[in-house]
Amino acid sequence: MPVDHYENFPVASILMPKRLRKPVAAIYHFARAADDIADEGDLPDEERLRQLDEFRTELTRIAANETPLTPLFRNLAPEIQRHALPMQPFHDLLDAFSQDVVQKRYADFADLLDYCRRSANPVGTLLLHLYEEATPVNIGYSDAICTSLQLINFWQDVAKDWTIGRIYLPLDELAQYGIGEAQIAQGNADDAWRKLMQFQVERARAMMLSGAPLGSILTGRIGLEMRMIIAGGLRILDKLENAQFDMFRNRPVLGPLDWVIMLSKSAPFHF
Repeated sequence: MPVDHYENFPVASILMPKRLRKPVAAIYHFARAADDIADEGDLPDEERLRQLDEFRTELTRIAANETPLTPLFRNLAPEIQRHALPMQPFHDLLDAFSQDVVQKRYADFADLLDYCRRSANPVGTLLLHLYEEATPVNIGYSDAICTSLQLINFWQDVAKDWTIGRIYLPLDELAQYGIGEAQIAQGNADDAWRKLMQFQVERARAMMLSGAPLGSILTGRIGLEMRMIIAGGLRILDKLENAQFDMFRNRPVLGPLDWVIMLSKSAPFHF
């Protein structure tokens, strides 16, 4: 759920009930550490994959009720056990981070959605388990929100991802709009680019709105937290449109006024 890929993660939020802050922080630190292995520094791909495999081994120890070897997982293990968290979402996240090491392009939207299913949706699933609200309907709404947030982060960070050799825009859609990789390298936000990104933004917005009922299903501070996350994603999409999709020179970020606007839009059924 996309600081960097996790800027919408509700860690340490004043809206998060105190009883959930510790498990949420443990999940966040797991995801952040694994993401940094995949993205940060100058390690060769083989070493990145080896370190992610070490994370898998630690998860296996937790599942077997064995004591993990590292502080990160020793902090995570009791939260998994205390809240009966499923293990598969953690493995899905590691699969997505490993994929980031070796795959830099996506053939079509279905290919990208499969990545989002493992890179973003598991976070929402884990949070719903913490909230004790992990019904099939709620997970479906959460998947829509989390995938939309991941897509929004991609469109926000087209230029940043290019610098590390990644393009998350589906290749078949780039071709459909007559856009090549050289145009991304040049940061050329011409009419064809604006048409492509309008399509991407409208699709991400529709996906977010399809999951928005979750913000009203969840109650209290958790519900408000979810509505703020949804409002934040929609606000970034508005800012992309207002910048005429030139995220190369005007990467949209949320400022103090945006938070006021988001709060004003976070009443139930206000989406």
